Amino acid sequence: MPQGQTLAIDFGTSNSAAALMHAGAVHRIPIEDGQPTLPTAVFFPAEDGPMQIGTAAIEALIAGEDGRFMRALKSVLGLPLFHEQRLISGRRRSLLEITAAFLERLRRAAEDHTGQRFTHVLSGRPVHFHAVSDDKEAQAEDDLRASYHAAGFAEVSFLAEPEAAALTTAQARKEADIELVVDIGGGTSDFTVVQQSAAGPVVLASHGLRLGGTDFDHAISMSHAMPCLGLGTQLRREMGDGLLPVPIAPFADLATWAKIPFLYTPETRRMVARMLRLSTQPDRLGRLAQVLEQELGHDIAFAVEAGKIAVNGAEGEAVIDLRIVETGLDIAATRPSVDAALTVHKHKLSEAVATTLTRAGIEGADVHQVTLVGGSSLMSLVSDVVALRCPQARIARAEAFTAVVDGLAHAAHARDRAAAT
Repeated sequence: MPQGQTLAIDFGTSNSAAALMHAGAVHRIPIEDGQPTLPTAVFFPAEDGPMQIGTAAIEALIAGEDGRFMRALKSVLGLPLFHEQRLISGRRRSLLEITAAFLERLRRAAEDHTGQRFTHVLSGRPVHFHAVSDDKEAQAEDDLRASYHAAGFAEVSFLAEPEAAALTTAQARKEADIELVVDIGGGTSDFTVVQQSAAGPVVLASHGLRLGGTDFDHAISMSHAMPCLGLGTQLRREMGDGLLPVPIAPFADLATWAKIPFLYTPETRRMVARMLRLSTQPDRLGRLAQVLEQELGHDIAFAVEAGKIAVNGAEGEAVIDLRIVETGLDIAATRPSVDAALTVHKHKLSEAVATTLTRAGIEGADVHQVTLVGGSSLMSLVSDVVALRCPQARIARAEAFTAVVDGLAHAAHARDRAAAT
């Protein structure tokens, strides 16, 4: 392969991939077991040992190995938590260091596979990391750039993920066709309107919001799983009469992928033990204490995610299997109950599509095709939203997990060629 190429990396909330152009086609880097994508997850053994990434990290968690599992690292970019030092596997580390180590593994995998050194990277990024805060937005990109630099890349460039995805479908469009690319990832939702021209796709407008598959998981967990652990129950007052609602915070954190590893502290366990003594339903709240003591938070999160995927299938119903917490603890999940949990998110997606179309200066009826990208775009609520907003459009599904990295590879190649002339 030619030297001096820019490596394309799609660093996702749930899955990541790397690619480059070779012989006129996209070449995806087989990072683990020959697969073009890997879960964005890491596992640190309890005793100092090598960090495991991707499927190996998930397998270590499922096997019950003693250690610290982390997922959704991208979701804390721009937040103070990203820089806080925590004791992990025998030494203090920050999430920036951990993210850099993950990205370094991607770089080394690409170098081992191609035999060349990569110092330049073109990374995907959401249209907005934090749509409500310019300061957090700038900090998030700075955090991601710093992570790439710490991973060994000297030059770092970014391209909005839906714009990258649009490059992968450009050849299938006719001139003047208008396409809406909807990229629903693990942590963000991005929307881009492009129009095909003789010179290639022209971006008419882009928009994004901080909403993705992990938010869907959170909503379903809070509505289906957490009530079984005591959410919604009451506590007796330590002094005086009357009852108080159980605090929501520990349940909200337990339902949030990125915050689960930081719940297993003596302070949190003492707080829940105090709540348990005052609980009017100690059978439910006792499960929460058990989950914290046995560090079962990620097991619950995986069970909720599996239930979400299953209920989105043909049958429209599933169970959230919490038997790891208690024998026989299966929570029914149906499409109506999941739709009810996701109502607010569905409305946000619909409004985001409308905003994108308005910024592009077009109506929904002007859109010829809607292309769905990203693993969470497979949820039926996404296709329902775009079908209502763009009633004349053909709904197409790109390669859900690789459309972005493929487009990044095309863009990186074009930049390399331009720099060489």
